[in-house]
Amino acid sequence: MTAKRSTYKFETEARQVLEMMVYSVYSNKDIFLRELISNGSDALDKLRIEALTHEGLRDDAQDLHIRIETDPSENILSISDNGIGMNRDEIREFIGTIARSGTKEYLEYLKGQNKKDLAEELIGQFGVGFYSSFMVAKKVTLVTMRAGENVAWKWESTGDGTYSLEEAQRPTHGTTVILELKTPDEEKGIKDYTGEWTIREIVRKYSDFVSYPVRMKVERKKDDETVIEDVVLNSMKAIWARPENEVSDEEFTEFYRHISHDWNEPWKRISMMAEGVSQFRGLFFIPSKASSGMFMREQNEGINLYIKKVFIMNDWKDLIPEYLRFVRGVIDSEDLPLNISREILQEDPQVKLIRRSSVRKILAELKKTLRDEPDDYRKFWKEFGVILKEGIVNDPDNRKSILDIALFPSTASREEITTLAGYIERMQEGQSEIYYMTGQVLENLRHSPHLEAFVDKGYEILLLADPVDEILMHYCTDYEDRKFVSVGQGNVRPGTDEEKKRSLEALEEKGKSFQGLLSFMKEKLVDRVKDVRLSDRLSTSPVCLVTGEEDVSPQMEQMLRAMGQDVPDIKRILEINPEHPLFSTLTDLYSKEDLHEKLKEYCEMIYDQALLAEGGTIKDPAEFGRRIAHLMVQAIDED
Repeated sequence: MTAKRSTYKFETEARQVLEMMVYSVYSNKDIFLRELISNGSDALDKLRIEALTHEGLRDDAQDLHIRIETDPSENILSISDNGIGMNRDEIREFIGTIARSGTKEYLEYLKGQNKKDLAEELIGQFGVGFYSSFMVAKKVTLVTMRAGENVAWKWESTGDGTYSLEEAQRPTHGTTVILELKTPDEEKGIKDYTGEWTIREIVRKYSDFVSYPVRMKVERKKDDETVIEDVVLNSMKAIWARPENEVSDEEFTEFYRHISHDWNEPWKRISMMAEGVSQFRGLFFIPSKASSGMFMREQNEGINLYIKKVFIMNDWKDLIPEYLRFVRGVIDSEDLPLNISREILQEDPQVKLIRRSSVRKILAELKKTLRDEPDDYRKFWKEFGVILKEGIVNDPDNRKSILDIALFPSTASREEITTLAGYIERMQEGQSEIYYMTGQVLENLRHSPHLEAFVDKGYEILLLADPVDEILMHYCTDYEDRKFVSVGQGNVRPGTDEEKKRSLEALEEKGKSFQGLLSFMKEKLVDRVKDVRLSDRLSTSPVCLVTGEEDVSPQMEQMLRAMGQDVPDIKRILEINPEHPLFSTLTDLYSKEDLHEKLKEYCEMIYDQALLAEGGTIKDPAEFGRRIAHLMVQAIDED
């Protein structure tokens, strides 16, 4: 005889709390099916674990599975399992009380029994997943019977703050959740959750790697007849949890394509398993080609987060720093705490631990590849180096590790790029500084007048033309106790201290014969430069512009302006080559006062020439062109 039906109120703030769960906690209604499948997986795990120590339950722990059934005509969806089930008291305790989780209680019990290793696959940590059903259902019915008992119970609620409980009939142990679904007319945005392909897609996305089969009967046409097939919707293959030597390269590639939507083969695969304070597995892939979205920071196929093989979210930005945004893969945590919805991670030391461990593993694998397969590594750097270098600025903890694997063009070779370690091996005897030059175009840097004396003396210069390089060198001051020094600064000269001293003395002596011309040029260019002086850095070029010791470079000035910052015009120093025949001619011109007006025009042209030589933009190209044409006419007439 069936016991009397009883009605109860939820033990918490009932309707208000339930409404918060349904309309505030979850941003995606599809999540309800993930939660119910996860609950079913938990129930199957509990039965499997209890059967290990309770001989009477061993026959019950056979063919463990989850089943989904639909009734489109009545708009009903049900999810059932043949797991541990619940008795009346457990329903009152765990279903009648919002935010109290049976799984969490069960975990605590297992810990007390020293059986934590058996509970590793339990998923739920908060008792609200079940209530996500009310996002899509106007009535939820639960029918359950605990394994080892012979009384079933029926729980029912419309989400109005009350629920009913009565005895029921159920053929086997386990739990069935029956959802009387809302319709699009009743609530905007509701899908047809009785549709086969809607269910397939949700299961594939969120529950594909659940360890138990998720089954559903589907109709198929065969020879003009309708037949019913029982299909398994999930793969149950958590590829990252299998021994790597048991997974083929083809399987890894297929999985990479599944999570990245990239049909190329990955360049590198990285596996990791962490045990200790936090237990998690990681499977990372580095693509062979960079997509445009990586540079625009628009990609959203980064790292997928799983908790015990259940999908939680994709593109988990808390795990991987932006400079590794090209990495694809999964993290599967055994004990990562989640917030109430599983959608937003709590601020927790374990999150930082997972991030730190993952970053170090990826950087270590890149360093190994650079050492063992340098040609292959250069292909990676060509695609992703400019992104990885952002970490030198943004991740001081790993700055040295990134510098170790960074590659730079240099004056040593037009074809090859170098590591900093390689640069140091080639340094001149007595050289204590790493010389570099920044700019916007690599080819312009190779022909920059600033390099002439350095290259003539055998010094190698790093050529930094990536957009991030200018900022990078403001954060990166040294490497292996060698200071980075820009050859674009006016106080930097090639050679040993003794050579620099002799060079300065020679310049001072030469300056005596150029003093008048230098003063004249400085006066005429007072609006453009802060000084005009002789140079010992030029060998073939007539002039160059250098930056004062305390001033920012032209590239940084331009970058700051692009960011909307108010930056005053920064005047630079014009250096002239006293050995160039142009300046002996200009000195003669200066000695003739009636030609000073023409000399003023030449000063303007010399300044513009210095700008053009470094790849800069002159203020009045048309005027510069007219002056060049005028000079050509004069030269032709003289010929």
